[in-house]
Amino acid sequence: MGSYKGEEQHHHHHHRNESSCVLVHGPIIVGAGPSGLATSACLKQQSVPSLILEKSDCIASLWQHRTYDRLKLHLPKQFCELPLLGFPHNFPKYPTKHQFISYMETYASHFSIKPRFNQAVIKAEFDHVLGFWRVKTQDFEYISRWLIVATGENAEPVIPDIPGIDRFKGRVVHTSLYKSGSVFKNQRVLVIGCGNSGMEVCLDLCRFNVIPHMVVRNTVHVLPREMFGFSTFGIAMALVKWFPLKLVDKLLLLLANFTLGNTDQIGLRRPKTGPIELKNVTGKTPVLDVGALSQIKSGKIKVMEGVKEITRNGAKFVDGQEKEIDSIILATGYKSNVPTWLKGCEFFTKDGMPKSPFPNGWKAEKGLYTVGFTRRGLLGTASDAVNIAKDIGEQWRTIKECNDSNFNYLPQRNVVQNKVKK
Repeated sequence: MGSYKGEEQHHHHHHRNESSCVLVHGPIIVGAGPSGLATSACLKQQSVPSLILEKSDCIASLWQHRTYDRLKLHLPKQFCELPLLGFPHNFPKYPTKHQFISYMETYASHFSIKPRFNQAVIKAEFDHVLGFWRVKTQDFEYISRWLIVATGENAEPVIPDIPGIDRFKGRVVHTSLYKSGSVFKNQRVLVIGCGNSGMEVCLDLCRFNVIPHMVVRNTVHVLPREMFGFSTFGIAMALVKWFPLKLVDKLLLLLANFTLGNTDQIGLRRPKTGPIELKNVTGKTPVLDVGALSQIKSGKIKVMEGVKEITRNGAKFVDGQEKEIDSIILATGYKSNVPTWLKGCEFFTKDGMPKSPFPNGWKAEKGLYTVGFTRRGLLGTASDAVNIAKDIGEQWRTIKECNDSNFNYLPQRNVVQNKVKK
């Protein structure tokens, strides 16, 4: 998206320890996943240029590098579209991982979004003297009036500290590196975690004559992906427009028990809080069953209580059982990485989530924005992207009308202007 003519030439005019500065006239967006792309597209619609900095070598790197082969969207495609451009009509109701990546690439191409790849943000902080954001990567320091954090809720894998795991002689892998059950053929595999990833990995393992032992550490809501031919999520979204949340949750659980039976009887205890309320408050997503439950009922997937400790050859569980295990898969989810690079900012919690709850978490102060931290999936991302673009678009037009020249006092000797093509 950006034109960087003269950067390399400029860089060689300085000592190696002196980083070059790049002035970005529009917002800097950190992250080229769905959140970053959606925001860039919405900004473009407002005639605002932007620059995306992406630490990996591609867009949607989580989808391209850290997802398993059999992954499909858990929700129907109409709930997963980004603003301004929908999925192709020939895509199925639940697009595959590869179809979603294809959609992302088409989206970026359609809006001529060209992120700056291999630019890992080391540090970003607001310069109170200049009144601008300074964003440092390994190569440059980028300067802008606006900073949009689009690294999302799932930036880094969560690796739990489990007693004894260091002495386990088998393979230990997080689901971010899991591709297929074929490499675990005929093994006894311990899957730690029972969310959507844990359930689907267990289901995938069953295809390869694996005996998955799934650790259920906490309570979990399991809902059918569809009820009576309609998306469960779609039914829920329709009902909450007309009825109180708690009533909708009660109705969903009534239908789920009718469809799936009492999950408590197979070791999957439900939380006291309803599934939608729990998702909104804690971000914990209900599991949408795509077949794992029937494998649990048939005994092909073993449900285990919490792990007490890992031994050299297996695991001891809190209920006193001990099992020999060949491999361990950590289906323990992801977390935000914002606290590692965004400095001097009180808008985020120590866990890297905005302190202001949805729908007000997208805007901070001093030109700082966040997208993709709503705990409401791609629907929340789309909402954030539209709001941010409108807000910055108004500022952009005001500055243009006033013929603002705030950038002129920056030391030009150290600045390479980044003229973004319109």
